[in-house]
Amino acid sequence: MNPDEKQDCECAPPQAEPTLAGGFDRSLEESDTENPEASRMKRAAAKHLIERYYHQLTEGCGNEACTNEFCASCPGFHRMDNNAAAVKALELYKINAKLCDPHPSKKGASSAYLENSAKGPHHNSACSDRKMNRKDLHPTRDDFKDLNYLTEEKVYEILDMCGEKEDYSPLIRVIGRVFSSAEGLVQSFRKAKQHTKEELKSLQAKDEDKDEDEKEKAACSAAAMEEDSEASSSRTEEGAAQGDNNVQKLGPDEVSVDVEAVRRVYNKLLANEKVEAAFLNALVYLSPNVECDLTYHNVYSRDPNYLNLFVIVMENSNLHSPEYLEIALPLFCKAMSKLPLPALAKLARLWSQYSAEQIRRMTETFQQLITYKVISNEFSGRNLVNDDDAVVAATKCLKIIYYANLLGGDLDTENNEEEDEEPVPESSELTLQELLGEERRNKKGPRVDPLETELGVKTTDCRRPLIPFEEFVNEPLNDVLEMDKDYTFFKVETENKFSFMTCPFILNAVTKNLGLYYDNRIRMYSERRITVLYSLVQGQQLNPYLRLKVRRDHIIDDALVRLEMIAMENPADLKKQLYVEFEGEQGVDEGGVSKEFFQLVVEEIFNPDIGMFTHDETTRLFWFNPSSFETEGQFTLIGIVLGLAIYNNCILDVHFPMVVYRKLMGKKGTFRDLADSHPVLYQSLKDLLEYEGSVEEDMMITFQISQTDLFGNPLMHNLRENGDKIPVTNENRKEFVAQYADYMLNKSVEKQFKAFRRGFHMVTNESPLKYLFRPEEIELLICGSRNLDFQALEETTEYDGGYSRDSPIIKDFWETVHSFGEEQKRLFLQFTTGTDRAPVGGLGKLKMIIAKNGPDTDRLPTSHTCFNVLLLPEYSTKEKLRERLLKAITYAKGFGML
Repeated sequence: MNPDEKQDCECAPPQAEPTLAGGFDRSLEESDTENPEASRMKRAAAKHLIERYYHQLTEGCGNEACTNEFCASCPGFHRMDNNAAAVKALELYKINAKLCDPHPSKKGASSAYLENSAKGPHHNSACSDRKMNRKDLHPTRDDFKDLNYLTEEKVYEILDMCGEKEDYSPLIRVIGRVFSSAEGLVQSFRKAKQHTKEELKSLQAKDEDKDEDEKEKAACSAAAMEEDSEASSSRTEEGAAQGDNNVQKLGPDEVSVDVEAVRRVYNKLLANEKVEAAFLNALVYLSPNVECDLTYHNVYSRDPNYLNLFVIVMENSNLHSPEYLEIALPLFCKAMSKLPLPALAKLARLWSQYSAEQIRRMTETFQQLITYKVISNEFSGRNLVNDDDAVVAATKCLKIIYYANLLGGDLDTENNEEEDEEPVPESSELTLQELLGEERRNKKGPRVDPLETELGVKTTDCRRPLIPFEEFVNEPLNDVLEMDKDYTFFKVETENKFSFMTCPFILNAVTKNLGLYYDNRIRMYSERRITVLYSLVQGQQLNPYLRLKVRRDHIIDDALVRLEMIAMENPADLKKQLYVEFEGEQGVDEGGVSKEFFQLVVEEIFNPDIGMFTHDETTRLFWFNPSSFETEGQFTLIGIVLGLAIYNNCILDVHFPMVVYRKLMGKKGTFRDLADSHPVLYQSLKDLLEYEGSVEEDMMITFQISQTDLFGNPLMHNLRENGDKIPVTNENRKEFVAQYADYMLNKSVEKQFKAFRRGFHMVTNESPLKYLFRPEEIELLICGSRNLDFQALEETTEYDGGYSRDSPIIKDFWETVHSFGEEQKRLFLQFTTGTDRAPVGGLGKLKMIIAKNGPDTDRLPTSHTCFNVLLLPEYSTKEKLRERLLKAITYAKGFGML
């Protein structure tokens, strides 16, 4: 090919061409009633002219002295973008504007200029007297205009041809045409059809008559070409039916596209920058059309093969590159977010078969877009990130990858805890919504994600995902998210307002904890208002709080008896704000008194002398005592205490293994859970499973196990009926291990744990707790962080009463605190905040205030634990400061009025 003919269509973006054709369709509506063949030829001729106008506007004719005001080569011409040129080309066609011929010096002329241009009714005779002879054209030129879909072989054929001629223009045009057409992309890269026995027999019979077969093939080919040329916006009913028939033979996680072939094609093509630009431009044009098809035409239900185009596009490994982030990827995400639920589920099942690297690549693609949009925009209370279509669409797409990550991981969908036989009482007879004339939503607790239901998998079912859950968290998004407004959208559930709480995987624990805090507070206010209404209407005594008056030396008796009465009489009162009063003390509970109450209750409950829990000295963890003499009611009350701590935003010093939180979330304990709850037993059973010799002869164990009660007496238990007579062998050892773990973690403590869980759910049953948090996050919520970063605490601490960061005593104070040992630091936290644990997110999230409490004195420092305020006198020396502070934190107990 001559140099003048190179790059003949690189500058004609694929988005312009269909737009022009569409414009022509509208301008020739009158011809629809004419002869179909004549009408088609007229359309093709008009489209050809419009394309010439387009290239004239974008490239010019090549004559630097051109006087045509509508030509890019004219010195006075004002450049325009591709989309504007497409619109202008249509206008020029309608007014029969002047059309230049290409100048001989024109380099990289488009195909519209190189082809023979016959004079038509819209062609200007002044500019086209000179006819081009076909001898001027390259004799072997091929634009593959009749190629409407691609196969791997066809791509390689075009690629080889372009490589030989060192001109990739035909390939670029084909990619632009196919990848900008939903119909073309859906038909591309199909798997080879597997013929049935009947079809093979039929094909053998046809082989006997080759001439007849060739005629049929030619007829089918002509029909297919005619269909492809006319079907620009929708498939024929016959084609849709054919697509449906093909899908019926596919499994729930299969598609008709050959994914491996697509990957090989992308690897070949993306190395060429010009070809990559064709993919980008094609995606810009494709996405709005796809969004329209899914939104208004219900195209997926008619042809499930429509899903192919999403599979093909997502295999593009360059989607996360900067070129795509501005326009192409946001448009594509909006289109994908319009897929119906069955399509989303099928994509998740398909992608769950991908490797961890491929899942990570797709995750990073959507995360890159979210981060880019968050950073490049200034979101605030008035400009919410929830209103950004690109961020919302990318988050919805990320949800598909998240569930694919779950399905592809290590799943355990069977070992589920049984639901409570008796339903947990609802919050009250009437809620605030019902009093206002509205029906209560989510009466049975928190909502369930529709995609989760469709797939039949929950986050808690996944033991180990393909990639860590943390990779789905987007920190820049969390930083700009207005959680109070997002929570409102979450509760209202309107279609026009998106809440990121519906995609909790993208939120960190701090943000989710804030959402839970809003939920708890609103529920408290709701219960308080209902109480006021009842007191006004029915004359009941006004009691808007959950009041507990306890004696410090009888805290368990007083607290648990009072809570037991409330749980029996009116469980709804547990949803009220907790207000604790220590008898004989003047402290007013603004949060600090409650913190100490929970701390003292936990210390008493987990005292080994009481016998409700056993303590493992090696792991320092507690487990339910299967031989405990305490009643189920006692364990129920402990569950209530745990629920109240979450509900009132208090951190507890409890030490449970992770399996307890998994069981609270509805999953039974299994063998692998023994690793942190009973590590010695876990190692023994693991050795048993890995033993290479004869288990029966060498170990001589049976399906009977022994335990010891509180007094050290052995207790025998058969894992199976007549277990003492059934030896453990190499064949049945897996069953033995599974039943042993099931007994230790579930059956032996079934009565105690059910009571404990029931108490916990009395407080949290209507909370979005299970919807938002994973088991490890529940532990963080209850216990806080064990990592104490006092450097972060110093950076976030505020000062009052005359102190500042640069005050000498403040500098001495932080030097003193940083020199403390681990235990002394915990005592300091306990003294200042009411708990020795860091909140969710670490000490940097703790807003501590140090206020001046007078000049130098012998008085000890004091604190308001409700507000995390330390009152510090201005001691004269650093030594005196250290001595006074250590004495205060070591002997601090009780509350008084200052």
